[in-house]
Amino acid sequence: MPIEQLGDYEVEYSGVKLPADNGDWAANVAIFGPSTNPMHRNPVFPSQRVLIDTVFPDEKSAEQEARKAAVAMLEHR
Repeated sequence: MPIEQLGDYEVEYSGVKLPADNGDWAANVAIFGPSTNPMHRNPVFPSQRVLIDTVFPDEKSAEQEARKAAVAMLEHR
């Protein structure tokens, strides 16, 4: 699960294998905001699937699109 610092936010994005046997993957994102305690993460957007109507053929593709979705979400904050 890649983790990236985007401005003041820490973003986790990942591809998650869907339970069906067709090999599809979903895009997942969690966003954490600034915290005064370095040992505490302040969840702004809890871990959940984004791009609900889209599935991806592999984990890498799902991760790339999850990152794009996270960047778009932060641009609109």
